[in-house]
Amino acid sequence: MLPTYLETLTPIELKERSDKLNEMLKECRLCPNECLADRVNGETGDCHSIDEVMISSYGPHYGEEPPLTGTLGSGTIFFTNCNLSCQFCQNYDISQLGRGTSVSIDELARIMIGLQNSGCHNINFVTPTHFTPQIVDALIVAINKGLQIPLVYNCGGYESVETLKLLEGIIDIYMPDIKYSKNETAEKYSHIKNYWDVVRRAVKEMHRQVGNLKISKRGIAQSGLLIRHLILPNNISGSKEVIDFIAGEISNDTYLNLMDQYYPSYKADNYKELNRRISKEDYYEIIDYAKKYEMRLAE
Repeated sequence: MLPTYLETLTPIELKERSDKLNEMLKECRLCPNECLADRVNGETGDCHSIDEVMISSYGPHYGEEPPLTGTLGSGTIFFTNCNLSCQFCQNYDISQLGRGTSVSIDELARIMIGLQNSGCHNINFVTPTHFTPQIVDALIVAINKGLQIPLVYNCGGYESVETLKLLEGIIDIYMPDIKYSKNETAEKYSHIKNYWDVVRRAVKEMHRQVGNLKISKRGIAQSGLLIRHLILPNNISGSKEVIDFIAGEISNDTYLNLMDQYYPSYKADNYKELNRRISKEDYYEIIDYAKKYEMRLAE
């Protein structure tokens, strides 16, 4: 089975998408922040980035969901910086402090080909939102070098529907992390506005494009939507409301990973309510709630 970008788009159509995305960098509105920074000419956006691609690391990753990692790993590329400002981010040195190395479009394409050659089942773009145009540019180069494995868009859910529509036919697997079910909570802990409104529209668009997760007979994800949700202490993430939304407005056949690995990090100690791990009781209460909908829960 060929990935979406080889089946649905001609090289001319792919270049047209690239041109439109790069145009959006001039007064940046790639994401819902719509900061209007002229990133092409060196102005830094709300994501703390210009148009220069920065990555912190890349390689086969075995800590992702089983349909992504399979036996040979998910080919992850971790991009530096983020369009969110989560005060408890466990990767804050990358997302908030900007640890990373500049790479060219050709270098990014070579990394993608190298991950494929090492046997990875997919190319997994981690925090890709603010570098979407450059990723598509690198994809064009990588296709000419023989890239033919699925692409994973692994994001924080704060996505522009306009940008997502330009990725239709390019991305095979969307993997958003739905962080909160209240706008006010997101503004307090991630310093962004209207998150709950934005993420619902974004996830609906993702599902419209790729549908439910499709897994091969070998157990490897080929296309579709996979949702993550990090359970926070004291019901800060509003987990039950997130599950209600997924089951009621997306599909109760959605592949959902309810994550229990939260620990206080970065600036979490500034918030008493965030300054502890979740309990087993907290976790299993949410798991049991999701099971009532007979959802496909990650193991």
